[in-house]
Amino acid sequence: MNGTAPTLFISDLHLCTSRPRITALLLKFLSGMARGARALYVLGDLFEYWAGDDDLADPFHQEICDAFRALAESGTPVALIHGNRDFLLAEKFAHASGMAILNDPHLIELYGQRVLLSHGDLLCTDDIEYQKFRLQVRNADWQQTFLSQPLAARKTQIEALRMRSESEKSHKAEAIMDVNADAVVEMLRRYDHPELLIHGHTHRPGMHVIEDNGRITTRWVLGDWYETGNYLRVSGDGCEAITLA
Repeated sequence: MNGTAPTLFISDLHLCTSRPRITALLLKFLSGMARGARALYVLGDLFEYWAGDDDLADPFHQEICDAFRALAESGTPVALIHGNRDFLLAEKFAHASGMAILNDPHLIELYGQRVLLSHGDLLCTDDIEYQKFRLQVRNADWQQTFLSQPLAARKTQIEALRMRSESEKSHKAEAIMDVNADAVVEMLRRYDHPELLIHGHTHRPGMHVIEDNGRITTRWVLGDWYETGNYLRVSGDGCEAITLA
C-alpha cells in the first residue's frame, strides 16, 4: 500500500439488478481508478437492501463481492460501514468481498489529519421515528429473530418496509431528513474535533465548514449513485469530489 496514494470514499450506491448501468460504473471504478489507491472506504448502503449473508449465492451479489475482493487482492484495502439499507452485512460477506467491516462512527488518520467516518444516519436526529426504527433493527436479538426466518420471507418483509418508508418520506419535511447541526457538533466533540468528517446517507453532496470552540472541521457529504457515480478523493493535497460519467 502506497502511503502517499489517495484514499477514496463512496456511499449510497443502492446496488440492485434493476440499475445495471450503475453496477457497470462501479465495476469499472473498482477495476480502474480504485486500483493503487491507499484504501477504499464504502460508507454504507452499498446495496439497495441486504436480507442476510445467506443471499451471497445470488449471482448478482457474487459479481459485486468478486469485484471488491479482486481490488483488495490487488493491494488496495477495502473497508465498509453499515448503512440503513445493508446493516445485515456480516462476516460471510466480509470474507467473500475481502472487506473489513467498521463500527459507526470510525476514526482514522490520513495524511497528518484525523478523519471521522460515518454513514450519516446517526446525525439525522430530527427524524425521531427513523431513529426508533434504527435502534430496533440494530439490536442483536431483533436481528437473530429476523435472520431465523426463511430468506424469501425476509425479502418480502424488507420490500414492504421499503415501500412504507418511501411513502412516509414523501410526507416528511426536507429538513427532518438532513443532519441535525447539534448532533454533528456533539459527535465532533466526542472525537475531539477531527479535521475532517466524511459521511453519506442524506444524498445531499457538499462541503461544510463547522467551527466549534475555535476548532474547525470540514464536513464532506458524499453523493449517491442513483444517476451517476460519485467518490471523494482525499490526498495530501486536500479533498476533491469527483463524478463518474
